[in-house]
Amino acid sequence: MRLRVIDFGLVSAMRSQAVYHGLAEAMTADGDPVLSLVSPETPYVCVGMHQEIAKEVDEEFCRSNGFPIIRRHVGGGAVYLDHNQLFTHFIYPRGKAPEYAVNLYPLFIEPVVRTYKEFGIDAAYRPVNDIQVKGRKIGGTGAASIGEATVMVGSFMFDFDTETMAHCLKVPSEKFRDKLFQTLNDYMTTMVKELGTPPSREDLKARFLKHCADVLKVEPVEDQPTEAELAAIAEAEKMLADPEWTYWQGRKLVEMGVKISEGTHLTESAHKSPGGLIRVHLLGRDGKLEDLMLSGDFTCLPPDGIDRLAEELKGTPLDREKLREAAEAGMKKLGIETPGVTADDIAVAVMAAAEGPA
Repeated sequence: MRLRVIDFGLVSAMRSQAVYHGLAEAMTADGDPVLSLVSPETPYVCVGMHQEIAKEVDEEFCRSNGFPIIRRHVGGGAVYLDHNQLFTHFIYPRGKAPEYAVNLYPLFIEPVVRTYKEFGIDAAYRPVNDIQVKGRKIGGTGAASIGEATVMVGSFMFDFDTETMAHCLKVPSEKFRDKLFQTLNDYMTTMVKELGTPPSREDLKARFLKHCADVLKVEPVEDQPTEAELAAIAEAEKMLADPEWTYWQGRKLVEMGVKISEGTHLTESAHKSPGGLIRVHLLGRDGKLEDLMLSGDFTCLPPDGIDRLAEELKGTPLDREKLREAAEAGMKKLGIETPGVTADDIAVAVMAAAEGPA
């Protein structure tokens, strides 16, 4: 099978996200899979599909430093990005990719791991979707369904600005921010940290494509985007730049139109599952789930699945076992995949909100 390799080089911050969104939208069921490679010319903050910006990002710091905030169609957490990362985007027709999300990660992470190893970096896959070097993270990945395509995104970490990252995130205090900075320094690594002098982009790319061929059983072929793909990328730029899209998670809570009365309460909670943080905004009424918003840095396929699941759970008694059963049934009915997040994790998160202050 041919793998079209499209190297966009250095592009604007917005385009560095728009390329895989557009390529995925232009993908057809019988098309060749695509690997896009790109780096942003200027820094920005990228938030996950299901995150609330107000809770995750220091918006004032980003504004004052000219860092755009871009929401992607892939789950995961908020991250500071700049030219020191080489983004890799595998874009496959859905029928040519592994059927289940849990199988995507080890398959598409393996060429990255092998490339690092070839440079003498002892990288290894760590479930659910991380790459580590002796316990220190050197990269994360994410999966999404966009249009007719299955998308797997990742990166090669030449270097990483942990100080700026610590300032971009919302934290409860400056003391906590100092601790965050130290933790990022201690538990993240890069090619600069591991090797001193990182390899050239061209050398890394050549070795990466060789491992893609071996692992994925494909023939990498350098290519250019078609006119249709370029048009789709331009449309994706417009969509990603639209404030309606950027702040949609925050608006959902406002649109709930909550009025507190006897027997009715709005509470929130957070639960850390193996697949990521789950945030809950719960409107409970007379012992039942009246309305619900689920957000966080987890992965959900399809992308709108978590909102549809929240709808399914309306009316469920606020009881952990009943919520678990309802979530399990809803996830099966809707064909939802949330790697590392179980129905019981959803139930625990919701009950943590239900049992909080009314």
